[in-house]
Amino acid sequence: QVQLAESGGGLVQAGGSLRLSCAVSGRTFSTVRMAWFRQASGKEREFVAGISWSGGSTWYADSVKGRLTISRDNAKPTVYLQMNSLRPEDTAVYYCAGSRASWGTKYDYWGQGTQVTVSS
Repeated sequence: QVQLAESGGGLVQAGGSLRLSCAVSGRTFSTVRMAWFRQASGKEREFVAGISWSGGSTWYADSVKGRLTISRDNAKPTVYLQMNSLRPEDTAVYYCAGSRASWGTKYDYWGQGTQVTVSS
């Protein structure tokens, strides 16, 4: 079993920055991809950013390119989401997720989420 624990959410003004962390524990060898998703009130959960554990390749939703950066530290292990130039539309609960597969859209492990609120 893999456990994911997000931290770093909070209140920030528009244009500000936050850094989210996702601590990974358990059977970490089985996880090959990590990602951040978010869910705004009244909306469906959406993909934000992803990263491959071994090679560090990243991929992003168009809405966050150039503002949000995903990275990982294989020594912890921990996945980060550096959030810059935040906008009110970034307000959402942010979830960390992991996948045992190197392809596809299915994620097997999910954290409990951390709230990010961006004021205008």
